[in-house]
Amino acid sequence: MNEKRLLTGNEAVALGAWEAGLLFASAYPGTPSTEILENLANYKEDLYCEWAPNEKVAFEAAIGASLAGVRSLVAMKHVGVNVAADPLFTFSYTGVNGGFVLISADDPGMHSSQNEQDNRNYAAAARIPMLEPSDSAEAKEFVKLAFTISEKFDCPVMLRLTTRVCHSKSIVTLGARVPVPVIPYKRNIAKYVATPANAKLMRERMEEREKSLAVYSNGVSVNVAEYSGRKVGVVCAGVAYQYARDAFGNDASYLKLGMTYPMPIELVRTFASNVDTLYVVEELDPYMERMIKAAGIDCVGKERVPATGELDADILRKSVFGLVPNTLRADTAAAPRPPSLCAGCPHTGIFYVLSKKKNVMVTGDIGCYTLASAPPLSAIDSCFCMGGGISAGHGAAAAFSRAGSPQKVVAVIGDSTFFHSGVTSLMDAVYNKGSSVSVILDNRTTGMTGHQENPGTGFTLMGEETAEVDIPALCKALGVKGQNIYIVDPLILAEVDAALEDALAKDEPTVIIARRPCVLKKFSAADKSEFDLSPRSLVIDGSMCVKCGVCVKTGCPAIRSAETVSIDKAVCTGCGICGQVCMFGAIGPYAEGGDGA
Repeated sequence: MNEKRLLTGNEAVALGAWEAGLLFASAYPGTPSTEILENLANYKEDLYCEWAPNEKVAFEAAIGASLAGVRSLVAMKHVGVNVAADPLFTFSYTGVNGGFVLISADDPGMHSSQNEQDNRNYAAAARIPMLEPSDSAEAKEFVKLAFTISEKFDCPVMLRLTTRVCHSKSIVTLGARVPVPVIPYKRNIAKYVATPANAKLMRERMEEREKSLAVYSNGVSVNVAEYSGRKVGVVCAGVAYQYARDAFGNDASYLKLGMTYPMPIELVRTFASNVDTLYVVEELDPYMERMIKAAGIDCVGKERVPATGELDADILRKSVFGLVPNTLRADTAAAPRPPSLCAGCPHTGIFYVLSKKKNVMVTGDIGCYTLASAPPLSAIDSCFCMGGGISAGHGAAAAFSRAGSPQKVVAVIGDSTFFHSGVTSLMDAVYNKGSSVSVILDNRTTGMTGHQENPGTGFTLMGEETAEVDIPALCKALGVKGQNIYIVDPLILAEVDAALEDALAKDEPTVIIARRPCVLKKFSAADKSEFDLSPRSLVIDGSMCVKCGVCVKTGCPAIRSAETVSIDKAVCTGCGICGQVCMFGAIGPYAEGGDGA
């Protein structure tokens, strides 16, 4: 009897890829896709996997592995595909050698993202086949099918997941790894060099490939009709199938699509002819609905099904049938917990000092430090995309200067994000003689997605020691003058303030590197040798506290403010920031036997 296991969708994708004979995988961590590569690292005896500096690099590395003849995979969250789109579209033209799978993990509802774009549109735009699993078991099997399709039709394949599939668990049957012979590399300039002359021929071949894929999609086993009466039929794919089954019940018929590009229009047409009313249930864009209606098939879609946010069965019951669920409501007012930086977070010092600066615009970036935009710090004015903080800061500073405004600009970016796409942004600011201040928050890890390694940590995804990027030397190599590079401990507020004041007074590119490890990471030997990371906590002396509330304005979640201000010893890390801002000396080290207030 085959062993069964309860796995998340991400764990199942990793397992399926391993079973399919995968030999190369690359990714940049991003929720909800991160755990795919983390789990693939468990199979490092059989395959190679790595964290790349960004999604474009990850995609291109996987292309190289495919050209070398092995099955390769690249994984990223939905906005990561924006970064990787350049090679994606051209690789669709050239085709593959070894099978190639792109995992796009979309985030309907924006649980941890700045938008909820629907990446099914990428499959249609790039003309690549797309599979959409509805649970973990399908996630495992679909990634294996994706490799088969890739090699059969000579093209990359997208496996589109969503947060609910990535992180929900269901039963998966374990299988054996089936090694796949390496396809010999053969030099083929006409196939792999996308010059205009070659690409014109590739474009014609793409059209023929799409016709063949359309025939395949209409007959593939993962597209299946489940009939149960003629009154109502529902076309659905991915996790929306689970919601539809719950909402419409057993009396409806379902066309469950596992392959949604090319859309199996003839299969849909046949299904529609066997039901009285056809519904299309899908999250976000009317992706399937548009193609179904364009084919002249009448259906009910976004006029009933919401076009924004994550779906669930209750939302469908209300939007389609007008049924309001009778559910218990939690008293959320009992314990409000606004998002905040962690107690002891090394970023807190930077943002506390920035929050006190007048006439300073702070352009932010993607990372856990974006939480500093929330009260009480409210220290970030903008956030758009990875690497965008430095670029936007440079542009804003140039605009203020041209307009004659005295406004200063500080850009903030994390270390992993700096490696991702901030290096070229800083290069732009230096090359164009900018005047913005760039603050690199080097917390020695990729904090926002759960402490993955990056080029600045000294370790690879597979745990091997490696070269560590020297951020000050890199900034100097980009053209930042040595006297304009400051290295500060962000927990020493006077040091931070002095560096910011000096940098803001200059009319040329400056960089402040705030270097201290994330308080939640597993400290390396190098961390312990460089920093004092010994555990400690602080306490407020009630007889000296005047309840001015300044310590509360640091945003530290260990500080509790009610009738009295106190520090939660269980949460406090003893970072010392609150003690530095207290003007009355009321905060000091916790002593055993004290009251811990």
